[in-house]
Amino acid sequence: MTLFDQIGIVVSSISSREFNLGMVTRLTCLILLVSMTGFGQRDEPIRVQTELVGFEVKATDKDGRPVSGLTADRFRVFENGVERKIDFFQPMSRLVGNRPLAVVFALDVSGSMTKAELERLRSSLSEFVRRLEGPEAYFSVITFAMNVKTVVPFTNRRQRLDERLGRLRHDREGLSTHAYDAIDAAVRSIVRNGPKTGPGRIPQRAVIVITDGFPVGDVVSSKTVIERANKAGVSVHSVILPSFSRAGQGRAPVITPFEASGLTEATGGISIVATEKNFDPILSRLAVAIDESYVIALYPTRDSGAGSGFQTVRIESTDGYEIKQNRSGYLIRE
Repeated sequence: MTLFDQIGIVVSSISSREFNLGMVTRLTCLILLVSMTGFGQRDEPIRVQTELVGFEVKATDKDGRPVSGLTADRFRVFENGVERKIDFFQPMSRLVGNRPLAVVFALDVSGSMTKAELERLRSSLSEFVRRLEGPEAYFSVITFAMNVKTVVPFTNRRQRLDERLGRLRHDREGLSTHAYDAIDAAVRSIVRNGPKTGPGRIPQRAVIVITDGFPVGDVVSSKTVIERANKAGVSVHSVILPSFSRAGQGRAPVITPFEASGLTEATGGISIVATEKNFDPILSRLAVAIDESYVIALYPTRDSGAGSGFQTVRIESTDGYEIKQNRSGYLIRE
């Protein structure tokens, strides 16, 4: 039935005195709808870009502790070097609201992780999940050595996660450590299977990679992983194990290739060196870093740049706090 047919039916009802305020309202809406559609002309639709570009932001003090309670006026945003206003701001602690969360643990099960480390890690991961669990909190586990495997698909049931973690085993025959491939697989899994972005719904996305820091045999480069993580709004955090990553007891720590890649910094994550046998303090720190964050969002604009192309965005604190953001900008296409 066309719009004109519907108008005819409503007019007939009014003419026969079978009308009320609802009919008049309906007639008015139909007439407005016809006027908006150009009386049935087949013009090209007008598309308006209203999608916000979101940035996950963390503020830390000089001791590296997350800073909560900040307001929008405590941040400054620069796009291509030009300061601009913040279009959307919200503190995103899960204590404030039921914010969707997607976390993938990428675990190095090559010979670089000792059996004792693996046992301690199982217990600490369970406690980490308990701290952040909720109806909208989803967790997944990927292991990597020579191959990348999904051990636990996304679930919001801690019991299921605990059961699968109990089955973790070393890849004794693995001759390589595909850390970057594993992170890439984790990012793609979050995009495909994690909670989706929607009106008033901005999921937090994170990958926690636990490794000795010496990737070997990867197909995907660290640069590609950074690009894909930035595009998906995923922060990558790392825990560097001491098994082979340090020069020896009493010596200065060695910067591993994974740390040197800058992957965690470029995605707004943090990197922690596991100098203790207990993983609980490390994962507790990561849980706080994931939980205490802010979302700053902008409407795409060409006013501050040269039109299409990559728009560089830098976020600063007016109080001098260190700021980590999960992407360095966004891309505008013609």
